[in-house]
Parts: sequence; C-alpha cells; structure tokens
Amino acid sequence: MHFVDTGKALRDTLKHTMRPLLAALAILAFGLPAQAALNVCNRTAHPVKLALARFDGAVWTSAGWWSLAPKQCEAVVPGKLIARYFYLYATDGGAGGWVGSRNFCIANDDKFTIPGRGDCAGRGYERKGFFEVDTGQAADYTQSISD
Repeated sequence: MHFVDTGKALRDTLKHTMRPLLAALAILAFGLPAQAALNVCNRTAHPVKLALARFDGAVWTSAGWWSLAPKQCEAVVPGKLIARYFYLYATDGGAGGWVGSRNFCIANDDKFTIPGRGDCAGRGYERKGFFEVDTGQAADYTQSISD
C-alpha cells in the first residue's frame, strides 16, 4: 500500500499562500507610514468649513474651503512642513466658529485663494480673525477643532 502525506501538501500550500496574506494584514493593522502634513481633525459633532492662511516667504495667502465632516481629518498642507506657523479659521455655518486675532481675507465661494491680507473689503472679500497654529518646527502636525 502506498500512502500520500496530504498533511504535508496542505502545510506547504498554506505556508505559500498565508505569508502574503499575513503581510497584507500586518500592513492594514499597523498602517502604512504616515505622510507628513498639516492635518486638521474635526472633533465636533457638526460639519465645519475650514480656511487656512500662511506665509510663503514673500506673500501671505489665505485659501479655503475644506469641508470636514464630524470626526474627519484632512491634510490641508500636504508634505513635510517647512513653516512653523499657520493660521486657521473654521465655522460650522451657524453660531459656532473657531477664530483668532490674525486677520485674513476669505470669500464665500466654494473654493478661494487670496494673495495678501490687507484691504479685504476693498477687494471684495470678507475679513475674518484666524487663530495661530504653532507646529513647533515639526515636519508633521495635527490640529484638532473641538467643541
């Protein structure tokens, strides 16, 4: 009588098919390396609209809008951060707002990019106070918007 070792064949098959599967599961479980960015997370129960202002070494520029659903995060400045300071303005469209003392221009359009920060009204824009985000020279930083 001749017996076939089906257990060995099964072990070999599982070994060759399970290794790639386990590697894929490890990547999903631990995640891929995060990309550097200025991330903003909406930790509120309401959707928020977000505007960003920054200095590129020559010109101040404000831009918007990023729409963040509750509990959503968004990379508003992708890539390694070079600047230390950024400025944010956020609103929930109702009574809620996250403001500060640094004035920049915004537009009510769906998207805007506005060079300069002076004479907002004279240029057809609205002036809003943005709050400062100090990244502490980090290459990657996350700012939360919360109630």
